[in-house]
Amino acid sequence: MTDRKPVVLITGATSGIGRHAALYLAERGFHVIATGRNSDGLASLAKEAATVGLLTPLRLDVTDAGSIASTAQAVDRLTGGRGIDVLVNNAGYGDMAPVEMISDADVRANYETNVFGLLAVTRAFLPAMRLRGRGRIINVSSLGGLFTLPFYGVYNSTKYALESLSDALRVELRPFGIEVSIIEPGAIRTRFTSGSIDTGSKYQTPASPYRQVLAHYTSLARKVDRKAPEPRVISKAIHHAASSRRPRARYAAPFSARLGIAILRALPTRWADAILRRVSHMDRKHLSAGEMAAGELGTGQA
Repeated sequence: MTDRKPVVLITGATSGIGRHAALYLAERGFHVIATGRNSDGLASLAKEAATVGLLTPLRLDVTDAGSIASTAQAVDRLTGGRGIDVLVNNAGYGDMAPVEMISDADVRANYETNVFGLLAVTRAFLPAMRLRGRGRIINVSSLGGLFTLPFYGVYNSTKYALESLSDALRVELRPFGIEVSIIEPGAIRTRFTSGSIDTGSKYQTPASPYRQVLAHYTSLARKVDRKAPEPRVISKAIHHAASSRRPRARYAAPFSARLGIAILRALPTRWADAILRRVSHMDRKHLSAGEMAAGELGTGQA
């Protein structure tokens, strides 16, 4: 027997779900390697974790190959070459923007973090798990990876990609003793909503035909966010996926959001579309078909 703590690496651990999960797992006996781009956020997290468990902060930019390689080397030193037991791919973000208007640069940035960065990190740590014959990969997706919401088309599309990649990995890696689980949060009280509104605010120009609808949708999103559950519900799901003898393929939470998505998916597409248009004010009364002003952002180009 050994008293070695299982080692879990979490990306995007400086805020929101990642930060809460890092503290939650450290408190429950994991050696947490918390990573992120914000050095001050990592320092603050390490200070808070000192009273609950073992947490090692490492700076990691999932879109930077050099940063990933440096982190992998640091993990090898920390674990004596054994590697991590659990990888939690949590880093991600999204812009609230109409598909017509979002720039190529912003589309690519979403995919660089949410898809390509996740793949690069997974490939960096997967071989050690495979050679050892055991490990866990937990990918934080979204209920938006099952059902697309207006103005989150690009972000949701990255989560659809993540769902597909995770399904393939789950089948491919099981013979090597590696379990793959997907976490599908609904609305959770973090900075995600406000962040997506802030980064997408440049698309709410006076010349935008979507400006009134975006303003309403922003208000609606903030109201939902205020009533949303705390990240603990997701941290519990991550803990189960990391420690259960038989982890589930998917963990969708909270129940209310999961139920709402299930109902919408069960309806005929035309009916579900009509509900979304009604809720979001996506109608002729609130939309303008006028041409975009010359020089305004909204051509879809970088």
